[in-house]
Amino acid sequence: MKIVIAPDSFKESLTSEEVAKAIKKGFQQSIADVDCLLCPVGDGGEGTVDSIRHSLELEEKWIQVTGPFGQKEAMRYFQKEQLVLLEVADLVGLGKIPLEKRNPLQIQTRGIGELIRHLIAQGIKEIYIGVGGTSSNDGDIGIAAGLGYQFYDRYGNVLLACGQSLLKLASVSIENRYEIPEDVQIRILADVVSPLCGYQGATYTFGKQKGLDPTMFEAVDQAIQDFYEKFSPVTLEIKGAGAGGGIAGGLCAFAQANIVSGIDTCLNLINFDKKVLHADLVVVGEGRLDSQSLAGKAPIGVAKRTPVGVPVIAICGSLAEDLPSLPFENIQAAFSILEKSEPLEDSLKNASLYLEHTAANIGHLLNMRKI
Repeated sequence: MKIVIAPDSFKESLTSEEVAKAIKKGFQQSIADVDCLLCPVGDGGEGTVDSIRHSLELEEKWIQVTGPFGQKEAMRYFQKEQLVLLEVADLVGLGKIPLEKRNPLQIQTRGIGELIRHLIAQGIKEIYIGVGGTSSNDGDIGIAAGLGYQFYDRYGNVLLACGQSLLKLASVSIENRYEIPEDVQIRILADVVSPLCGYQGATYTFGKQKGLDPTMFEAVDQAIQDFYEKFSPVTLEIKGAGAGGGIAGGLCAFAQANIVSGIDTCLNLINFDKKVLHADLVVVGEGRLDSQSLAGKAPIGVAKRTPVGVPVIAICGSLAEDLPSLPFENIQAAFSILEKSEPLEDSLKNASLYLEHTAANIGHLLNMRKI
């Protein structure tokens, strides 16, 4: 029996590769002749690059750039010839910021702009950027600063390129901006379709989880709106521009980037369509399967790319009440790994063991077909 195991990461618990390995271990305990093909994936959220790097045999490299609080910090990226993959979360990911410092208006993303300039100087022609899981909400003025833009208040004072400065921003200098060469392609791996501004935009949708006080939502959203209406009105109309706290939209405006489906691009890069040929079962998963998963998240993306006739099941940390009735989107069955009522921190810690147990139980059910 050939099982393709293609889960996303379980946020704040396990990488997609760790999830896949735990599921494989469970199946091996209960199915004697099982052939498990590990195919960890990502949809643009945190961990996407790690899920792709092994399939492409990318070389890990490091460079010193400006960190989230202005300090110099090493950031990694992955390269093969003239292609590079990187994740914004490796520099300003929410998990990298201590709880007491989680203020998305103070986080600096300048280092990403510095890294882009470095890569282009090294001859890189294709850059894929994962923007999920970030701790910032700066409308991307931080990355713009790394690309040479300067921001001023109404008195002509230079502003620090962070979200707080949006509330004082009066003018922008493009005198020293870095021009992205025409032969360089920058693609943003996105897993959301949120616009940059408005009630469905970056601030209102993701601000709270990043630590932004809800009383600030209106002012920050309006400040981003005002800035882009003057600088790049077309960005406000881009679907997915709100990904990464507005980083996706800013990269389109400042670096001529294009937003692409995170999961479809991931599946293309790892040659998923070939790997799933002749599979008897495909297993998908993520930390929490809910209605938002239906809008371009990894499990649905994998299920849609699975050939008709190959069953797909989901193994997840938890299942939300707002899911439609099964089957949906080619997923035939969905399982939560939770075994008992316990604090969330314990569930996160025990996730690998629970995945193993759940897969083993499913394997026993599959064996019953042979009776």
